[in-house]
Amino acid sequence: MRCSNCGSENPADSAFCEQCGRKLELLCPACKAPVSASVRFCRKCGTSLSATSIDSEAIATKSSSGAGIRVSGEQTVGDLIEGERKTVTALFADIKGSTELMRDLDPEMARAIVDPALKIMVQAARSYDAYVVQSTGDGIFALFGAPVAQEDHPQRALFAALRMREGLRDYAERLTSESKPPVEARIGVNTGEVVMRVVETGGRVEYAPVGYVANLAARMQTAAPPGGIAISEETRRLVEGYVELRALGLTEIKGVAGPINVYEVTGLGPLRTHFEVSTRRGLTKFVGREHELAHLRRALELACQSSSENHPSISVEIPPSLLFE
Repeated sequence: MRCSNCGSENPADSAFCEQCGRKLELLCPACKAPVSASVRFCRKCGTSLSATSIDSEAIATKSSSGAGIRVSGEQTVGDLIEGERKTVTALFADIKGSTELMRDLDPEMARAIVDPALKIMVQAARSYDAYVVQSTGDGIFALFGAPVAQEDHPQRALFAALRMREGLRDYAERLTSESKPPVEARIGVNTGEVVMRVVETGGRVEYAPVGYVANLAARMQTAAPPGGIAISEETRRLVEGYVELRALGLTEIKGVAGPINVYEVTGLGPLRTHFEVSTRRGLTKFVGREHELAHLRRALELACQSSSENHPSISVEIPPSLLFE
């Protein structure tokens, strides 16, 4: 079975593509509804399904991790979410110099090198619940925060990018030890608002974003150093502290009016939770909450008093830091 998404061949009993992870389905040649290999007639339109009439190219249907949107031949465009506005983080990853690599190698050998790299990219993205919008011949386009909403989608995107980079580095070392040309990827990430809409082309239905955000993420990928991860100013404001960053300075980006600040992600940062980030930036003091704070003090005093009465040998004192002064 050939995956129409990445073009790779899969064993006949495969449920998902071995290279890009998309679901594989046989389609009725008349109505394009999913059918089983053993059935004789389509349950949707009644067309006779001989072994030669069934479309042998499996359609790679997209499904997000969890309860996301699932596109299949049983659904029409009207069944799906149309024109939904969302804040997302877009990630583009691309093998550097793939054109030169494929030019100098036999196609079969080039595929044997590129396909495992694509698999590493897809698995790293999916490990943080990404929705892989598209898998190109030498890279991927993934979304975090859609179709399933994620509060921490900027962090997820960068954690996935770091895992992707680490996996590709290990893979490049294996290729070098086998006297094969190594691969190196560049990754770009950007965050912002898009409109997610459904597009049907050639019998395939895609759930994809429209807006400047995805375009700028693709530009970030071209601005990234070889083997590096580049992010925009918008993403930096949301992830600072979760990852270590190095400013690349004002950078001219094709299609963008004037230079913009670009940052390279160099590794994991010391912070993990929103509270740690807030503490680092400075916590906001309580103002105008005297009545509420008095209730909290009284509740704490009663709790300490009860503990002392039930256990006379234990003396409980309220630490000054808990007096909400």
